[in-house]
Amino acid sequence: MDQDNNSEDESIGPSEDHLEEDHPCIPPGLSDGETLEMLWQLRAQRRQSSPELPETVTRLSTPDGSLLYLVGTAHFSDSSKNDVAMTIRAVQPDVVVVELCQYRVSMLKMDENTLLKEAKEINLEKVQQAIKQNGLMSGLMQILLLKVSAHITEQLGMAPGGEFREAFKEAGRVPFCKFHLGDRPIPVTFKRAIAALSLWQKVRLAWGLCFLSDPISKEDVEKCKQKDLLEQTMSEMIGEFPALHETIVAERDIYLTHTLRQATRCVEAPSNAQKVPAVVVGVVGIGHVPGIEQNWEKQLNINEIMSVAPPSRFGKVFHTVLKGVMIAMLGYACYRAGRSLGKALLSLPAVQSLVGTLRLTAV
Repeated sequence: MDQDNNSEDESIGPSEDHLEEDHPCIPPGLSDGETLEMLWQLRAQRRQSSPELPETVTRLSTPDGSLLYLVGTAHFSDSSKNDVAMTIRAVQPDVVVVELCQYRVSMLKMDENTLLKEAKEINLEKVQQAIKQNGLMSGLMQILLLKVSAHITEQLGMAPGGEFREAFKEAGRVPFCKFHLGDRPIPVTFKRAIAALSLWQKVRLAWGLCFLSDPISKEDVEKCKQKDLLEQTMSEMIGEFPALHETIVAERDIYLTHTLRQATRCVEAPSNAQKVPAVVVGVVGIGHVPGIEQNWEKQLNINEIMSVAPPSRFGKVFHTVLKGVMIAMLGYACYRAGRSLGKALLSLPAVQSLVGTLRLTAV
């Protein structure tokens, strides 16, 4: 699997172990060109022209003949991992695109036990990292959203993102296959989501996330294959906030569509550098599939969904004064998520700075 330095979607490569384990032995004496041609032909032989794929796979095409096999997954489902593996093995893609960004790429190379422990523990380091990446308010909201994922993780005893790790592993076994990170950077998503909410809406959302406690079973996950469990849980939580649904779901549908279309550009055959249609596998939460289908043939402008409008001068003063209330609410919510976080929040430089600002404002 090659690395691809694309400016619009991040790419990473496989481990050397995968390359040595899954690629065939190269006969001695072959030139570089002959080796590339042998691997190219091997992949062509493995690629099925009319594969029988799971019902969770949607097939889309481009005007130049490139094909996208879009696998809709549930993030906490073993059967989704099987769907991903089956699809990649059958179509032998040129590119695999997953619903991750560079801020979440670590889950691809961590083992299940480590991920399970990480997902259950929300500590000071995670709070500091979230605030550093997203700002105070967006960072605290991210911690509360992590609590939703941790709740499902604890209920199921299963770490999230198994289908992405499966895609990464299988892509490493396909000659010439590139691996792209196709999701919008999570700091942009959180900043736009928070900016779209009023202060009262932020308080209500934080309160709802704080007290999420409904039991979930593995049977519930499989029943939710028509809509990813994590996204369904979030949809129920944010149903009262259309602006939040727009930023977390609809805008990411647009971004994912853009990166998937970029991945379906024609590729060069190594023997003659001739451009040939690409075969791409996309791995996304099943809740994103309808939006990607709807946007597939539309003209898209992702610049509109990559920026956060700066607040007005009045808005800055207003939010500075009222952020104290939000900190109290979100701090209590994080305290509910983990009792050590209450004290941890008070020690953060960002919180101390804000308290100082509020004192000056009061004076």
